[in-house]
Amino acid sequence: MPKMPHGVRVALDAELAAARAAGPGTRGWAHLERAHILSQPWAWPHVRAHGAMLARAVRTRDPREAVGQLVRLAVAAPGSATGRYPVGNTGRGNVSMSAPM
Repeated sequence: MPKMPHGVRVALDAELAAARAAGPGTRGWAHLERAHILSQPWAWPHVRAHGAMLARAVRTRDPREAVGQLVRLAVAAPGSATGRYPVGNTGRGNVSMSAPM
């Protein structure tokens, strides 16, 4: 698995930081969705994005999203490691895990 390019790492870290700084509204989710799309090709960053999504779901008391993120956490690393992930998928619990976007 190739190393994540520096520019992608910087963009991913910026999106995750912006999501943490966002309030409880939808703006934080938009940052996490972008972070997810950036992270998909790399196992650990992909898991990190889903971990951040799970944390936000718990903070906002969204049980449906939390369950969706738990499932995605289980398959994120293997999916990235094998190249079997839906390109461009936002990673949210309200979209199919296998739908490219």
